[in-house]
Amino acid sequence: MRKASSIAALQFLGLVRGQKSNSRFNVIRSYCDRTVSHSRKLPGPLTQYKSLVEQGKLLYDPNQEAVASQLDKLLGRLEQYEKDMEEYHTSLTNWEKKRENERRKLLMEEAENKHRDDTWTSVNNQSNKLFQRWLSKKRPENVEPGVGKWVSYLNRERKLDSIVGRRPTAPVAPKGLYIYGNVGSGKTMLMDMFYSATEGIVKHRKRYHFHEAMLKINEQMHQIWKNQVADKSLQSSIANWIMSLPFDSKVKEWVAAEENYKQQVQMKNILPAVADKLLLDRQADQKGGSILCFDEIQTVDVFAIVALSGIVSRLLSTGTVFVATSNRAPTDLNQDGMQKEIFQKFVTKMNEHCENVLIGSEIDYRRVIGQNQRSKDQDHYFWPSDSIALEKFERKWHEVTNQVGKQITSSTVSVMFGRKLEVPESCNGVARFTFDYLCGRPVGAADYIAVAENYHTVFISGIPVMSMRIRDKARRFITLVDELYNHRCRLFCSAASSIDDLFQGTEEGALFDLESFQFETETEGAKLRRDVLAEGNVSSGGAPTGIVSMLSGQEEMFAFRRAVSRLIEMQTPVYLEGVHSLHPYFQRRRQESENITAENLQPQLSF
Repeated sequence: MRKASSIAALQFLGLVRGQKSNSRFNVIRSYCDRTVSHSRKLPGPLTQYKSLVEQGKLLYDPNQEAVASQLDKLLGRLEQYEKDMEEYHTSLTNWEKKRENERRKLLMEEAENKHRDDTWTSVNNQSNKLFQRWLSKKRPENVEPGVGKWVSYLNRERKLDSIVGRRPTAPVAPKGLYIYGNVGSGKTMLMDMFYSATEGIVKHRKRYHFHEAMLKINEQMHQIWKNQVADKSLQSSIANWIMSLPFDSKVKEWVAAEENYKQQVQMKNILPAVADKLLLDRQADQKGGSILCFDEIQTVDVFAIVALSGIVSRLLSTGTVFVATSNRAPTDLNQDGMQKEIFQKFVTKMNEHCENVLIGSEIDYRRVIGQNQRSKDQDHYFWPSDSIALEKFERKWHEVTNQVGKQITSSTVSVMFGRKLEVPESCNGVARFTFDYLCGRPVGAADYIAVAENYHTVFISGIPVMSMRIRDKARRFITLVDELYNHRCRLFCSAASSIDDLFQGTEEGALFDLESFQFETETEGAKLRRDVLAEGNVSSGGAPTGIVSMLSGQEEMFAFRRAVSRLIEMQTPVYLEGVHSLHPYFQRRRQESENITAENLQPQLSF
């Protein structure tokens, strides 16, 4: 009996293969940080789509088939593009090395000219003072200030262009797709079919949801800013190089100032640096094309517009293939008219590099599939808040925790920005929270991502009917559902009403919300966002303090409908079958199991 119980627990954890499922839906939902080994390439999105229709897992829709066909054609163009990009990156690496060598030569020639100038006198006993000035980044005396340095920098860059030539041009990338349409029309599903099929074709692949992307961007901006301000090793190596030059101290001061100015110019271009880190983080020997799949693209605030414009424009300009989904067409994203000039440049760049594709269906297929497949006995969503439903919810909690076979304890999980989130009750990948604990406090997407990444099964009790009177809690709950869904978590809810009646009151008009999104620019004391990042002034919700955002009632309706649609899908067998194969918890366990097996086999293999 004990052995049978252990096997059942292992099957629940996905470590022992149970009855084989005939569903192939679980290979569709692939995410940016999840890699699955395949002995052969996955079929393209059109083949995947037709197969699921034939199996009765999806209802046929000509709009979805047309988008799948376009994604299939894009996939077909990527193989040659990958080869072209490998050649381009080889040329780019050689060009960058040559340019840096030539830049040093030009700097030395200018230094020699200054050394010969009678107005520069030798003051060798000032060497130590120079070194301290360099490290503290104080402005040396008798060097070109302000505009002079900028002119000097530009002249040197122009000379380098004439000597080395301009930066190699990336091969023209295949046009990506911007897929938009109503909630539940199949946008995310089709994009994920495409993303899964790119494995083995393109080396550099990322898949982000809006919340996760914004958090990563914020984290990278803060990290790059800190590194550039306090990179002691870089400062030390440059200072050592300057000290070894055969010039007097005045000339060395001039060289130090020029190097310092170059770093300041690079620091101002922080968004391109974030873009490179966000997508590729490539190692020196890794070359090739890149793909960014971006789910639920939004421009809900000034920072989202500025950041996305700078980062997406950088990626598109350097050859990244962009595939995105949204509820709105690109031109309709910024209905509040924020940062019109920057937004227009963003839309223009998107239109140059992506085809806009509307899924014209008015049907919410999550709801249709949910109505056909959802369990009749409310296995995952228990309502109303009466004694019968609450007893079933408690029984399910004990059933699941007994199944995983470990003691229930409190724990903590790491959250971005160095924070921790307390988890009141957890057990071997299963966690339990109250609605007020997760949504009634100033927490946000960073906290929900941490929960979703660490727990494959989440219980939430005490979910009320939500109206505009508790709009902040409603917004947090929507964000929570988004992240649990995106990470393929299993969700059990105890709620006051049915899913369809959960959100009410949106007719009250515009929504003013303090914590729903993480990245706006209006901060207390009119501080620049750069200053907030430099200080690391981050609130418990992962956002700069003092943030205020405004969302329209129409945007709320999109969010509410999406949450309802996803809650319905999360109860279907098709969704639940994918939890074991797609959730990060199980993927980590499988990887650990493979590593242990490999270590055990090592002596035999070496023998």
